[in-house]
Amino acid sequence: MAEPAWRRELNRLFASVKDDQEAEALLGELLTPAEYAEFARRWQIIKLLMQKKTQRVIQNELSVSIATVTRGSRALQQGHGAFEKFYKRLYK
Repeated sequence: MAEPAWRRELNRLFASVKDDQEAEALLGELLTPAEYAEFARRWQIIKLLMQKKTQRVIQNELSVSIATVTRGSRALQQGHGAFEKFYKRLYK
């Protein structure tokens, strides 16, 4: 099935971001403060999982439920390598 045009457009929108300031401006206007915080928290979960932190440690550090951490772990395990690619790009 072909990818919907709106999804391709959104992907191009994010790909057009030139720097941290543009990313913050775009996300700040696109997302509510709660959505922005949740989006950032999800990345923190992935990052800590990639650093081999245990789910319990992550739960305590981020004050999230174990189910939320497990969901992130499952996404990391069942994904196609995007998390690893971007983690390496940012931290290695």
